[in-house]
Amino acid sequence: MPAKSAAQQKAAGAALSAKRGDTPKSKLQGASRDMEKSMSEKELEELASTKRKGKPEHKRKDG
Repeated sequence: MPAKSAAQQKAAGAALSAKRGDTPKSKLQGASRDMEKSMSEKELEELASTKRKGKPEHKRKDG
């Protein structure tokens, strides 16, 4: 599943880095901390590898 925004893609990249041990888990904040705990490495790779071109910085909230 591709990332819906640049912020989601960046958070997935940070979570993936922590899951692989490249970044300390204590450095994670917000969504990236939740993503690291709840998603597999493969799922994080899919989100993090999404191209940012044409993506909004943040997804608009519906409603």
